[in-house]
Amino acid sequence: MSSAWVGGAFGERGRCVLADNASPMTLDGTNTWVLAEPGARRALVVDPGPELVAHLDAVAGAAEEMAGSVAAVLLTHHHADHAEAARTFAERVGCGVRALDPALTLGDEGLADGDVVDVDGLELHVVATPGHTADSLSFWLPAERALLTGDTVLGRGTTMVAHPDGELGAYLGSLERLHALASEVGAASVWPGHGPVLASAVDVLDAYRAHRVDRLEQVEQAADALGLALHDPALLDHARDVVEVVYADVDPVLWPAAELSVRAQLAYLAG
Repeated sequence: MSSAWVGGAFGERGRCVLADNASPMTLDGTNTWVLAEPGARRALVVDPGPELVAHLDAVAGAAEEMAGSVAAVLLTHHHADHAEAARTFAERVGCGVRALDPALTLGDEGLADGDVVDVDGLELHVVATPGHTADSLSFWLPAERALLTGDTVLGRGTTMVAHPDGELGAYLGSLERLHALASEVGAASVWPGHGPVLASAVDVLDAYRAHRVDRLEQVEQAADALGLALHDPALLDHARDVVEVVYADVDPVLWPAAELSVRAQLAYLAG
C-alpha cells in the first residue's frame, strides 16, 4: 500500500507545501510549490492555495528557509483552491501576483505564454495549457527537468474538464503541447497541483492522452446507444443520461462532477 502524499522537498530547488483542504476534487489537498535557486535570496511561490492561516504560515516559512523572501506569486489558474489566498499572501510577504488573467494580478506584471520568469538565477518558463480552464498555465523548470502542471495533469486520477469554462478541444491540444515539450527537453517529472510527484513525464502524458481518447469513445458510444444525435441543439441537456451509462460503476456522489465533464465531451463531439 502506497504511503500518503504529504509534499516535501524535490530536487535542489522545489518544495511542496500541502494545504489541508483534502476532498474528492482536491485529492490530498492543494500543492503549493516554493521554488528557489540554491543560495538565492528570493523565492517564487506557485499557487498559494486556499485562505488557511496555518497553510500560509507554512508557505511563508518554507520560502524564508529556502531563500529569505518571496519575489512573486505565480498562479496556474483562477480556481479558489489554487488562487484564493494569492492576494492575501502576496500582501503579507510584500510581492506581486502574476497570472494570465489580469483580474488575478497584483502589480504591473502578468504572465503570458513564452514568458521566462528569472529570479536570482532560477528560470521558470511559462506554457499556456488551456482546457481545464481557459486561463490554465503550466511551468517548465529546466534546472530540475520538471513540469509544474497545476490541474492540467494531476498526481493521481485524471483532470476535470468542466463545461463551459473547461474546453476539451483546448485540453487535448494542451496535452499534445506538453507531450511535445517533455519529449523535446527530456522532462524527468511532473510536479502537479494535486497529488504526488510523478516520474517520467512523457509516460504520464501518454497515459493521459490514451485515457481521454478512451473516455471520449465511451461517451460517443453511450450517446449512440441512447439514440442521441450529435447535431441536436439540446444534446448537452442529456449529459446526465450519458453519465449514468459511462459512470455506472462510479459512486453517484461524483456524478454531478462527471456530468460537467460529459457536457464538455458532448460539446467537443458536436463540433
